[in-house]
Amino acid sequence: MGETAQPRAQALCGFLNVLKPPGMSSAAVVGRVRRLLGGEKVGHAGTLDPEAAGVLPLMVGKAARLFDYLQDKQKGYIAEVAFGTATDTQDAQGTAIAAATAYPHEAAVRVALCAFVGESTQVPPMYSALKRDGVRLYDMARQGREIALEARPVTVHALTLLGMTERHGALLHVVCAKGFYVRTLCHDLGQALGCPAHMRFLLRTQSGAFTLDTAHTLEELAQAAEAGSLNGQLLPVDAPLMHLPSAEVPARLEAPFLNGVPLRTEAAQALAALPEGQPARLYLRGTLIAIGVRQGETLHRRTWLGE
Repeated sequence: MGETAQPRAQALCGFLNVLKPPGMSSAAVVGRVRRLLGGEKVGHAGTLDPEAAGVLPLMVGKAARLFDYLQDKQKGYIAEVAFGTATDTQDAQGTAIAAATAYPHEAAVRVALCAFVGESTQVPPMYSALKRDGVRLYDMARQGREIALEARPVTVHALTLLGMTERHGALLHVVCAKGFYVRTLCHDLGQALGCPAHMRFLLRTQSGAFTLDTAHTLEELAQAAEAGSLNGQLLPVDAPLMHLPSAEVPARLEAPFLNGVPLRTEAAQALAALPEGQPARLYLRGTLIAIGVRQGETLHRRTWLGE
């Protein structure tokens, strides 16, 4: 089905929860959705590797200004680890660097997983978007450069073995904090079990407030665009911000607030107990208009969503 651009009207503002297919880069998904929206500004809130699938939150229009406030600390994944071969990229797209045929049994895998739950450290993979001296690690790796990488603190909230799979694999459910590499978990799990391993498959099921059960495929979005209803798939701009406190700007202070005058906390009693520097959602007649931050006894506009 061809891609039908949505007619341009007033500027859109909100979030799209997209189910990214495997084999497609996050940037390509952004480009596809931008065309469907008739050229509206679109960006992704947390990339996925091209071969991975799953939840990819997109920011449309002014929603991109809210990136720093998104609650993306918790991530959820379904991953398949393949025992018997380790690769230089720690996933199925890499070159084999080690092999073995003494595959672990299910009971041994269950026991080994326990060591990865909670707070620990993890050495990030060379094939990653992290930078060293301004250069992406994967660019260094492709040039054949190897550098010593420091272990970083990571957190795994839950790690469950869903079952063993064909071709000496195991299916895992991972709930972790931001910055954790699931393919490195697969590699390290193999090392712990004495059998080289890599990640065969990855599906992201959660990214902060965005979950798999509310994600739309690109085909569904294209059909909505053709029907003229793509705008209706946008999540409200405040949908992923419910973890922030909120207050309504009093009607009597609307004019000075729109002119940039800080809002006194006594005028928004719901925010009177905010700690210094705490962001808060500020609404004007029921519409999110700004993110404010407490400075002393006033709330200053940090991010503006109005015209």
